[in-house]
Amino acid sequence: MLEALSYIENDPLLFTQTLFWLLFGFVLLAYQLIHRQIPIRNLFLLIFSLYFYYLSSGYFFLLLLFSTLLDYVLGHQIYEAKTTQAKKIYVTISIVINLAVLAYFKYNFFFIDSLNTTLNTELVQTDYLSVFANWAMNNNHFDTSSIFLPVGVSFFTFQTISYSIDIYREKLKPVNSILDFAFYVSFFPQLVAGPIVRAHEFIPQIRQPYKLTSIEYGQAIFLIVNGLVKKILVSDYISVNFVDRVFDQPISYSGFENLLAVYGYSIQIYCDFSGYTDVAIGVALLLGFRLPLNFNSPYKATSITDFWRRWHISLSSWLKDYLYISLGGNRKGKKRTYFNLEMTMLLGGLWHGASWRFVIWGALHGLALAIHKIWQGYVPQKAKPSRVYNILMTIITFHFVAFCWIFFRAKDMEHVKNILIQITTDFHAELMGQVLLGYKEVFLIMLFAYFVHYLPVSVKDNIKKTFISLSDLAKAIIISLILLGLFQVYNADSQPFIYFQF
Repeated sequence: MLEALSYIENDPLLFTQTLFWLLFGFVLLAYQLIHRQIPIRNLFLLIFSLYFYYLSSGYFFLLLLFSTLLDYVLGHQIYEAKTTQAKKIYVTISIVINLAVLAYFKYNFFFIDSLNTTLNTELVQTDYLSVFANWAMNNNHFDTSSIFLPVGVSFFTFQTISYSIDIYREKLKPVNSILDFAFYVSFFPQLVAGPIVRAHEFIPQIRQPYKLTSIEYGQAIFLIVNGLVKKILVSDYISVNFVDRVFDQPISYSGFENLLAVYGYSIQIYCDFSGYTDVAIGVALLLGFRLPLNFNSPYKATSITDFWRRWHISLSSWLKDYLYISLGGNRKGKKRTYFNLEMTMLLGGLWHGASWRFVIWGALHGLALAIHKIWQGYVPQKAKPSRVYNILMTIITFHFVAFCWIFFRAKDMEHVKNILIQITTDFHAELMGQVLLGYKEVFLIMLFAYFVHYLPVSVKDNIKKTFISLSDLAKAIIISLILLGLFQVYNADSQPFIYFQF
């Protein structure tokens, strides 16, 4: 029992695991007794959030505490500084230290490998933090030849950086209580994979009394069930049974299978990430906290600009507010605007992972954003484009995004090349019927997922409203049937959420 409640290396606690829901059930039971006592409630949730992160990343929860303490202190220093120069120094310290921590854990080996490749050097890749830990503990427990990436480090680092910058820009006052700030940074539903929550959105809720209407309760349950269906039924099933196989060995499959795998990964990553977000928002809502929308049917986008207004909204808005605008935005002429877009997305790609594949992925999106802005400057934009035009642009935008996902998902550039070669030179259209029949369950689930994704907003809202209006008994029956169905397709080897690696 104690082992189940301790951190297990390479087995982070997931929303899809029974253990999480048992622990969350305990949280809800305790919550009924303490939710009216706001300081006690917040302290309880803070302790559980730190424990949740311990179950996800082990003793690297100390890194979370370090980041919290650093930006809490620097936030006050920025606010209390008497001169603009002093404020700049403190906010720079915050940004540099946070990015240095992120760079060490995420990009250390990538930079060394790039240097070795570029300069033909033989620098040894070593995790000096593990070397120090082994020395301090007088053993060789930690592997020094690889670096463990703490789950969610990119998310809470961006979150604390935005806190310091907002204080510097005088959009926010520092939090008075270190416990309140720690609660904001570590709140467990969104801690490890977002959404990235701004301080001005969340901190005011910390001291508010618990409130949950019957409609919000129904919405929370709907979001949780919806997120689990996206993750287990769609993302995990098509990943294990088709997508991973093709992307791991693309030359072993026809071009048609490779193309279907690209379509499969496109819906897989959406259902995986938005599924996590749905569960996070639903769990937070049950506790009385409102998190921002993070996805809005991104594959309905009619342009690449529209896509980034719909995909990972908390990250795209963060990049816009803290990187694009800081670079000058669109205030310094057209050429500089295009450069700023490219740099923002290139760095956004690098944020996703330490690989040139992610840099290329980001660069492609940046180039597309710049081209779209040029297009808007030369082609008159209709107030209400025709339906045919919107459908055509949606198809073009989706296929560009799907093409870019190849770089995002493939193991390396050799696999990218093989996938593209198979699709363009070894398609084997005559095998289409055989392939579709052989993987009929996978493709039916893919088709179902795309069908639901493209449903009109009004239809989805009506489904949600109908569920919310049902009696608790009817909700329980529906949920039980859905969970029974999910159990039938659940993979014993739980698939980590894709964005855990970022």
